[in-house]
Amino acid sequence: MPTGALMRPKQLASPTLGIYVSVPFCRVKCSYCNFASGVFGSERMAAYVEKLTSEIRAVPERMAAWGGQLPGNVDSLYFGGGTPSLLSASQLEAILEALTKVFSFDAVAEITLECAPGQLTDELLHAMPGLRFNRVSLGVQSFVDHEAAAVGRLHTRAITLKEIERLRAAGIDDINVDMIAGLPHQTRESWNVSLAEAIATGVPHLSVYMLDVDEDSRLGREMLAGGTRYGAGMVPNEQAIADMYTEACEQFAAAGGAQYEISNFARVGHESRHNLKYWTRRPYLGFGLDAHSFLPRAYGEAVRVGTIDDLAAYLEPNAGSRERETVTHVSAVQALEEAWFLGLRLNDGVSLAAIENEFGESATRAFQPILKEAQQHGLIEYEEHRARLTHQGRLFANDVFERFLGVVREEEVVAIA
Repeated sequence: MPTGALMRPKQLASPTLGIYVSVPFCRVKCSYCNFASGVFGSERMAAYVEKLTSEIRAVPERMAAWGGQLPGNVDSLYFGGGTPSLLSASQLEAILEALTKVFSFDAVAEITLECAPGQLTDELLHAMPGLRFNRVSLGVQSFVDHEAAAVGRLHTRAITLKEIERLRAAGIDDINVDMIAGLPHQTRESWNVSLAEAIATGVPHLSVYMLDVDEDSRLGREMLAGGTRYGAGMVPNEQAIADMYTEACEQFAAAGGAQYEISNFARVGHESRHNLKYWTRRPYLGFGLDAHSFLPRAYGEAVRVGTIDDLAAYLEPNAGSRERETVTHVSAVQALEEAWFLGLRLNDGVSLAAIENEFGESATRAFQPILKEAQQHGLIEYEEHRARLTHQGRLFANDVFERFLGVVREEEVVAIA
């Protein structure tokens, strides 16, 4: 590819902002979990909320140091974890009050709270509408009781179904249920039981994740070591997990839940507005432990900010932003690569016209050999104006995404006036 053939990205109009609030507290640490979360006492939780609200209030000064552009209104707010529903109503109110003093929220903003079934108090449930929560994501993982118990989940099928009833009675109908394919002791038959239960709940959004095996979880470490603790010896093989994922895709589609991203299915109008920001490279700010932010800069470049994942260090009174944050500048070439592999996560895929509009015609020409090769291997559907993963491509998504890295060099990017 000749030097200078790729245009630098154009500066796009500033869209609305998404906010993520990390709440890293759990009643029990699940064996498969690789997040920065754990079991802590009420004093540590109170200290965390105080630190978190201080972090939120300081965002204007931090933004100036990052060099990012702060968009206008907030249209999505997501409390994730951990188990954010372990916070009291007054603690959540304090966080929301800090946010509303700094940011302007849309009247119809999507505000999501992650919950573990059976861990939502009556006090918080009754307070949620007043706090403007209108969406809940339930970490169910399995409707088969012995599978849930094997990985440390405290709920049962009956508790989960009761929780969904309580939420609906409180006026919250926009509910997501998380599922995991590949848990210890899971079989094709038991997975079909879980799928049937999930569909029968009638919730408008379902997420299915294939078990992630890595050294950041107890179960993953045990599997990599060839051990048997935590049920590691009873985890289905990769082909069985892939078959379970395929079964979920087929059954959810038949029940009216359209797949819109590799792991996410929704009825029309119930897609996660917040999560879509991640895959479409829209701006979002993250607050709290191991939270991440993405903010646009001039010419389509961006800044990414990550917070440390050590709770004691995060709460250290004398720690400044330099000790708690890592700031990474996203170059024009990195932005182009992200536009490809994040966009391919979506079932709609990547619009070649949109890539060319933002990065220039050469941005699609440079990647055509990659697209054609992936198409020949049945991993991508490549038409004249759009590229999308096939079902097989979704099963091997990470392998496909790696093909889009290193195609263009930084010196091949030129600025446009």
